[in-house]
Amino acid sequence: MDARTLEPSALHLLRRQVVQAVRGGMSQTDAAHTFRASLRAVSKWRRLDREGGLRALTLKRRGRRRGQGGRLSVAQAPHIRRLIVGKLPDQLKLPFYLWTRAAVASLIMREYGITVSLVTVGRYLRAWGVSPQKPVRRAYERNEAAIARWLKQEYPMIARQAKREHAAIYWGDEMGLRSDHVTGTSYAPGGRHTPVIRATGQRFGCNMISAITNKGALAFMVFQGKFKAPVFAEFMKRLLTQIGARIYLIVDGHPVHRSGTATRFAAMHSLRLRLIRMPGYCPELNPDELLNQDVKTNGLGKSRPANRTELMAPVRSHLYRRQKQPQVITNMFREKHVRYAA
Repeated sequence: MDARTLEPSALHLLRRQVVQAVRGGMSQTDAAHTFRASLRAVSKWRRLDREGGLRALTLKRRGRRRGQGGRLSVAQAPHIRRLIVGKLPDQLKLPFYLWTRAAVASLIMREYGITVSLVTVGRYLRAWGVSPQKPVRRAYERNEAAIARWLKQEYPMIARQAKREHAAIYWGDEMGLRSDHVTGTSYAPGGRHTPVIRATGQRFGCNMISAITNKGALAFMVFQGKFKAPVFAEFMKRLLTQIGARIYLIVDGHPVHRSGTATRFAAMHSLRLRLIRMPGYCPELNPDELLNQDVKTNGLGKSRPANRTELMAPVRSHLYRRQKQPQVITNMFREKHVRYAA
C-alpha cells in the first residue's frame, strides 16, 4: 500500500496506529508488514514521534489544496471504524447484510452527510486495518448468556469434578454423510476447461457418531439409517464396554440426546456414565465438530463411492487411522474456539 494515496484523515490515523504499535513493543519491520506501510515511512513516523510526540504526526498541507467535500476528519474516521468493527449493518438499521464498501459509504453519508466514492472507502478500510473476510454463521436462537456461563462456570466445574473422580471427558457428536459430497479443487487449464467429476446420479448416505478426548482417544460408530435414540444408547453401551474409567459424555441439544431412552440409559449406568448437554446452537464449542470436518475432507471428500458400501468403507478406514494417531485428535483441541477444553 502506498500511504501517499490515502485521504489525509486516513493517513493520520494510520500514522498513529503504527507509532502506538511500535511504542507497545512491535518492531518497525513487523509494524510495516502488519499495517502494509513501507519500512522507510514507519521509521520516519517513529522519528517524528520521538522528537515531538503524537502531535508531530499531524499532516502538513501538501500539494494543491482540494475542496473539503468527501473527507472524514480525524475525529470522524475513528468513529466510523468503531461502528464497523462493533456492529453489523442491520444492527445499525442499514439495508445491508454484510459490510461492503457500499455499506460503509452509506454509513458515512448517514452519520456525517459526506459523499465518498467506493475507491475512497477502500482506502479508508485498508488504513483502518479492515479486510474482507468470510463471515461465520451464528444462529439467532443462541443464548449468549448461557454460552458465557458454560465457558466461565459450568465447564470448569465439570472439569474439576471429572479430575476428582478420575473420569474421562468425551465430547460426542453425530453427522450425516452423502455420496455427492465434494471437497477441494482440481487443476485444469484456465478459462474454458472447468473440471468435471463423474459420480453416480443415485444419491445415498450413511451416518456416524463419534466421541473424542483431549488426550487423543477416539470412539466411533458408522451406521445406516437415521440417528435415533436406540442408536445413541448402543453407542453409549459400546463406550462403557471399551473404556474402563468413569465417563463424562458431553453432547449438544439434539432431540435424541434429550430423549427418554438416552436419559434412562444414563440413569441406569450413573455409576459409570454422566451425560452432559451443552447450551444450544453453539457447535463451534464442541471439539468433535473438528473431527467431523476432518472426516468429510480427508475421509470422504476425495473419493467417489458408487454404492453405500463404498461410502462407508473409507469413512471407517479413516477413523481407524485416526485412532492410531492420538496426536491428531489432541491437536484439534488447540483450535481457538475449543481451546478451553484442552
